[in-house]
Amino acid sequence: MNTSNTIAASAAHTGQLSSALTALQITPIVTMALNEDAPWGDLTSQTLIPVDARATAGLVAREAGVFSGGAVFAAAFTLLDPAVVFEMHVADGAVFAKGDTLATVSGAARSVLQSERVALNFVQRLSGIATLTAQYVAQVAGTRARIVDTRKTTPGLRVLERHAVRCGGGHNHRFSLSDAVMAKDNHLAVLTQDGRLSVTEALRQVRASLSHTTHLEAEVDRLDQIEAVLAGGVDTIMLDNFSLSDLRRGVEEVAGRAIVEASGSVNLSTVAAIAQTGVDVISVGALTHSVRALDLGLDVTVTT
Repeated sequence: MNTSNTIAASAAHTGQLSSALTALQITPIVTMALNEDAPWGDLTSQTLIPVDARATAGLVAREAGVFSGGAVFAAAFTLLDPAVVFEMHVADGAVFAKGDTLATVSGAARSVLQSERVALNFVQRLSGIATLTAQYVAQVAGTRARIVDTRKTTPGLRVLERHAVRCGGGHNHRFSLSDAVMAKDNHLAVLTQDGRLSVTEALRQVRASLSHTTHLEAEVDRLDQIEAVLAGGVDTIMLDNFSLSDLRRGVEEVAGRAIVEASGSVNLSTVAAIAQTGVDVISVGALTHSVRALDLGLDVTVTT
């Protein structure tokens, strides 16, 4: 993969992310990870490393990619030892090459060594998500389609993984079940199972009960369901597992009356063709649920 050529354009928003992670979001997640990794301290470092030893470490890219998680990486060191000094050499959303030094850390050797794995675990995964997202974004360049994530995230890490998607040039779907109404096939089946309500009537009742600021989305899996859902007053209609020809027909039928989202069977080989059908949004669970961690390493030098 020629990562530099593939993702440079989609990561050109470096420094312009729609929102950044905050300490209130980062601290509890990283604290939990540090406690998990060393609940009673780092026995190896306490046994082998002199208490006055110092260490300097460079975060080095073993492969090219898009960076994400700088503040999380730093927190893994400073929450354990506030005296550790770090310098970020790239910003979240920046493209880097194999061999680049992305950050430098220095401080007590015991502190650096104890934090190393937690720091790497976070930044490798988040940079992997950002890099994969940028590849998807590059595939749909020149179309109207946005690449968005899903709720298929690692439990407890959603806020970090959603940030990584933005670092790669993607966009976020609803953050949680509390943010919007998304009526999927099972929801609609329950609403209409006794035959007293049609899909349209059920959606209209939902629409009437919602605040004017609350988004309503409904899923369909056949072309003949589109009109009934649109008549219910939805803001977004999801065309789930449609063929390319049916996606094109669906976009034509909706004709701007709602946002059109494509979902299902999306991968790097199919996403460009899906985007060319004219859909507005393409949701991709693979951005977070099965991403490969990027190969980043921490090269540590200890001095006494």
